[in-house]
Amino acid sequence: MAVTRSGIGMRCVLTLIAAGRDPLRCGRMTMVCRTPESFGGGPYSAGMTYGLFGKFSAQPGKRDDLVGHLLQAAKLLERNSGCVHYIVSTSDEPEAVWVSEIWTDEAAHDASLEPEDIQALIQAARPLIAGMSDQTQLTVHGGKGLPG
Repeated sequence: MAVTRSGIGMRCVLTLIAAGRDPLRCGRMTMVCRTPESFGGGPYSAGMTYGLFGKFSAQPGKRDDLVGHLLQAAKLLERNSGCVHYIVSTSDEPEAVWVSEIWTDEAAHDASLEPEDIQALIQAARPLIAGMSDQTQLTVHGGKGLPG
């Protein structure tokens, strides 16, 4: 695995928000990701290397509101060519919201957090988030429904 220096990713931003910290004042963080050249020659889909999967815990009774905010984010990301897929789901757990993301690369993900409308949406969602868990960065290799 290659260790790269990058801006704060969405997972880190939302973790900071859930903890009541301002992600814009936390500086840069070290992220671990795999680059296409580190795949060891295995198959992967060119132009699609970075994924995130995680669980938000909404404040009691606020899951539907949080889902609404995350779906607004998905709508805003429709204009972003670096976002391959952004799926918001719920489970049997009453306050759980799961988000699955696939990006062309980590830089595209990080850049997606910069627009003012995205920043405003993050700030609006902050009070709805009780916490985050089961956060995983992924190396995306392809699959059904993804560009080849």
